[in-house]
Amino acid sequence: MHDEQDRGLDDRRLPEDLKRCIAFHGHLCPGLVYGYLVARHAIEALGFSRSHDEEVVVISENDTCAVDALQVMLGTTVGKGNLMIKDYGKNAFTVFNRSDKRAFRFLRTRGYRYDGAHQQEYERLEQAYASGHATAAQRRRQKWLKALDLLEKPFDKVFETRSVEWFEPPYAPLAPSKACDRCGEMTMATRMVQAEDGQTLCIPCACNAGLSGP
Repeated sequence: MHDEQDRGLDDRRLPEDLKRCIAFHGHLCPGLVYGYLVARHAIEALGFSRSHDEEVVVISENDTCAVDALQVMLGTTVGKGNLMIKDYGKNAFTVFNRSDKRAFRFLRTRGYRYDGAHQQEYERLEQAYASGHATAAQRRRQKWLKALDLLEKPFDKVFETRSVEWFEPPYAPLAPSKACDRCGEMTMATRMVQAEDGQTLCIPCACNAGLSGP
């Protein structure tokens, strides 16, 4: 139906910063575009550049493909501690700028509707997807069309922007490591559990001993 050459033509009109997100994530999909749109709008609304340390903080209320675009565009990562994932299953993201103490929450409050140039094709693909009979090629094409359509929509037609009362997001925690008294593996001290017999255990060993976590 659509060969790789057709998709390549679409590739060439994608923004360069989105191409970097695709290279990191592995493919273009609607979820990645949601994160890309939020990141691009947050940079404009909050007036910052990519975070080298913890200058920018993101709280993502999902663990979807969108998170990868936020990492690439904003420099927020779990490893640095400035990307916090609270998996509520909501398409919502709060972005903090420490330098001027401002934050916005970007969220979706309405369902998606395709408005692109391939309406009939998209509807056929949606029907195939909903019936469970879509081929792998059809699923890829459906995601591709939706992603391109999202890129064409005004941001406020996809996400609502709400100002958030400022509070200081926590910095990445630092703590010494010590050996678990049962398995001997080095563990962050603040993530260990004190047993009644005086042993200090890592979480897996504590769970195996019937204890709750820290």
